[in-house]
Amino acid sequence: MALKNVPNMHGSACSMVLKIVALFLVFIGVLGWFGKMHWIGGKTLSQRKCKGCGRYRIGKGPCACGGKQG
Repeated sequence: MALKNVPNMHGSACSMVLKIVALFLVFIGVLGWFGKMHWIGGKTLSQRKCKGCGRYRIGKGPCACGGKQG
């Protein structure tokens, strides 16, 4: 006993999932592209590096390497 009035949704559901996955990947790619541009916080991050060793300093104290505070 087959149901004749029920539409076959397998093809459209699969294409919808593929569209969602493609849009997600594009969104992640755009976020990564904007992150590489250093528009947000790029200058402040470069100023928070130690002049002695080049590592990022966290907080207001001196660097753990004991070099120049920069």
